[in-house]
Amino acid sequence: MNRPKIAIIDANTLAVLGLKQILQNVVPIMTVDTYGSFTELQANTPEQYAHYFVAMDIVLTHRPFFTDHRHKTIVLTLSLTDTSQLSDFHSLCINQPEPQLIRQLLMLAQHAHGGGRNLPPMPQVLQQKILTDREIEVMSLIVQGFINKEIADHLNIGLSTVVTHRKNIMDKLGMKSVSALTIYAVMHGYVDINKI
Repeated sequence: MNRPKIAIIDANTLAVLGLKQILQNVVPIMTVDTYGSFTELQANTPEQYAHYFVAMDIVLTHRPFFTDHRHKTIVLTLSLTDTSQLSDFHSLCINQPEPQLIRQLLMLAQHAHGGGRNLPPMPQVLQQKILTDREIEVMSLIVQGFINKEIADHLNIGLSTVVTHRKNIMDKLGMKSVSALTIYAVMHGYVDINKI
């Protein structure tokens, strides 16, 4: 099975590289390709992409194409204000701190692909349940911002048990940060983005 693909089309190399890294963390089942211009995208079978993350100027210059692919297009903006966004398109402000950018990406993904909707099926190995029910409870509380003591009190378990669960969760998932764990929890439907 081929992995779904995302295209980033933007002439700003640094912005493209940063967004590519974040997208690969947020949607790890996707392959992310980058293009510096619309011409490059056109030369590489644009219909193969599930989504286009596109700089505002490129959308404006090639508006007929992106209007026809509105449901796939996310316009990259530099401001959160409604006046700086194109109507009829989803927008993503790239001029914000990383936690807010990740939150906005997760909200877009949860809105469009909640519960895996509109995505191809996950590979069998990724469908298997990796965490125990208790580890899922602990993970949910971690990503909601609870500290170990609060988790222990909430679940009526010992502090050392929470620490052990936390270590096991990170080891099983191969994660090294709470932000990566947050992305995993939201993308797998364990936590609603609005509770974070």
